[in-house]
Amino acid sequence: MRWTVHGERSLYESEYMNLRLVDVELPSGARFEHHVLRFPREAAATVVHDPNRGILLLRRHRFVTDSWGWEIPGGRVDEGETPADAAARETLEETGWRPGLLRHLFSYHPAPGGVDQRFHVFAADGAVEEGTPDVDEAERVEWVPLDGVRELVRTGDVTDGYSLTALLWVLAGPGPA
Repeated sequence: MRWTVHGERSLYESEYMNLRLVDVELPSGARFEHHVLRFPREAAATVVHDPNRGILLLRRHRFVTDSWGWEIPGGRVDEGETPADAAARETLEETGWRPGLLRHLFSYHPAPGGVDQRFHVFAADGAVEEGTPDVDEAERVEWVPLDGVRELVRTGDVTDGYSLTALLWVLAGPGPA
């Protein structure tokens, strides 16, 4: 039941994203144009856990949805950078904390029906404070105990899918370690 791609054309392109119109054919023979958002870069994030402090989170405003929420640090993978390097860099930039040794937890496509971007999630045991958060990235940075993270998820204060997916995986599994 694989779809056949007959071609695609660009509707809009930038260094951040490309909106494409893809000519596809279903196994039934139906054929139509499907909008696809292609991202030239992958993204990477880190769940940083310290047994005495909890999970390192940042609170920020997202203008696209005009919403505030708690998030794990993360962002796009730069040219020539590995996902692990990007996850560590983003953690330091957004929180001021350098994460410990990173372990890859999983990778996924958050919206594979129309978006090709791939997310990589890493875990780190602890972090060392080395600076201050980027004022454009975080209103506040806090270590939140696991029970507090559960409450933030329950009350809808974690609003982005990237953070929800990673935090729920950590909370449902054997733990952050």
